[in-house]
Amino acid sequence: MRQELLSLPKGLAEEVSRNLVMVARLIDEDPEQAYAYARIALRLASRVAAVREAAGFAAYATQKYSEALAEFRASKRMTGSVELWPVMADCERGLGRPERALAMAGEPEVQKLDKAGQVEMRLVAAGARRDMGELDAAIVTLQSPELASNSVQPWTARLRYAYADALLAAGREDEAREWFAKTLEADKDGATDASDRLAEIDGVEFVDAAAVEEEEADLADDLDDADDEDEAEVAAAERAADQAEYYDEDDEEYEPLDEADVDVTDEIVVVEDDERDKA
Repeated sequence: MRQELLSLPKGLAEEVSRNLVMVARLIDEDPEQAYAYARIALRLASRVAAVREAAGFAAYATQKYSEALAEFRASKRMTGSVELWPVMADCERGLGRPERALAMAGEPEVQKLDKAGQVEMRLVAAGARRDMGELDAAIVTLQSPELASNSVQPWTARLRYAYADALLAAGREDEAREWFAKTLEADKDGATDASDRLAEIDGVEFVDAAAVEEEEADLADDLDDADDEDEAEVAAAERAADQAEYYDEDDEEYEPLDEADVDVTDEIVVVEDDERDKA
């Protein structure tokens, strides 16, 4: 990439580079924002293959498959590399054209891919088979020396996971469990949810500790609110009792006060009967 950017004026190259760095940083956590940066880089340097490729991946991450495919094709024309062939085929799947993805899996370009690229192409082809409702064919497509190997490679976990998932979809639960377990052995970085799938098959239900703590905190807040309400009710009852104590209901001038009209801070004067008669 750096070599390609050297063909640009220094200031422009730095600006494009900054945008590409942001694409790489954000594409997993905020693909829409990554896409925005990619569009800026594309506007500045559309004739740089690395920029077209980055724009393609940003569009792919936001499921803009038609746009992604166009950018990948442009990058391939500029470089002559077939490295993007599997993701181009997956764009065809995203566009609802699994038959085209399968056709690409049989093209000579696949033979030019490295081992990782060929495994990726196999995954795309199996996905296309499933898109077409050909579940058994998808399972057969994934059966390969790479799947059978005990060696753990960067693609091993994803390949085993796809195979386990296809087996489970076909109702072959025991085999699926075995391969989810093998996936877990290879998935040191936790890139898949194989552990959750295993637990689901075994009927194990995990408890979210954070959710439990939040629920307990909410319960404590509710109890505090209830205590406050109880205290308010007690205070109101005491005020009502005070009111009954200082006013005589047999007095013709007696008018009961609403609870809200009684202020416990007001000074209450008690007038004796004799003094009232003198008045």
